[in-house]
Amino acid sequence: MELSSVILTTGGSAVLFTLVNHGIGKLPMPESAHRNAWKWRNTATSFVHSFVTAIWSVLCFFHHPQMAEDLIKTFSVLSHALVSFSIGYFIYDFFDMLLNQKLSSAWELLFHHTVVIACFGLSVISCNYVGFAVVALLVEINSVFLHLRLMLRMANIAVGTLYRVNSIINLGTYVVFRINTLAWMTRWLVLNRDNVALLAYTLGSVGMAIMTVMNIVLFYRLLRKDFLKTSTREPKKDKDM
Repeated sequence: MELSSVILTTGGSAVLFTLVNHGIGKLPMPESAHRNAWKWRNTATSFVHSFVTAIWSVLCFFHHPQMAEDLIKTFSVLSHALVSFSIGYFIYDFFDMLLNQKLSSAWELLFHHTVVIACFGLSVISCNYVGFAVVALLVEINSVFLHLRLMLRMANIAVGTLYRVNSIINLGTYVVFRINTLAWMTRWLVLNRDNVALLAYTLGSVGMAIMTVMNIVLFYRLLRKDFLKTSTREPKKDKDM
């Protein structure tokens, strides 16, 4: 893809998710979610991105398995478009949070998005490490259930079979597609240190470090809230998850 195509795909994605957010705001929402309508719209929009990206990232490796053998140089138009598409989402979400949340509440995610945009941007512009970026997007498989969990809590459905089944799947996919994927990516980066440019290695290392800390903290919160305590009966106190 040429630079103009990257800009068009990224910009189109940012506009698309802005429209999705606006459209979700027009749909009926649970009564309990009205007290934080912005959070509901933002989470539902993130759910849409995760659902699309989860399927798309798997298809990238299914249709172009050679990419798994060379995460630096080998990629397809489909995978390159996916990374550009996700940059657009993160740009949309960055400004959505910046305009609607207090900086003290959003700075961690804003910093995370900044690093992701920088890493993915380097990938699509240089046409290198696209495969590595698609591996990173496999975490969106877990994000589908993570966002659904938050929406269930906001809808006051934090008890019952649906919530419990989603919590179990959420924790299972968290281990497989977040913790294991992150560990594999970190190992790959270390083993391929001599083949990775200094800028890419630096951005990748910083990104891995940030995601490691965030994932450990989030995993503890999920485990504590859904399996170690009865706090699932108190969804109104669950502002961040």
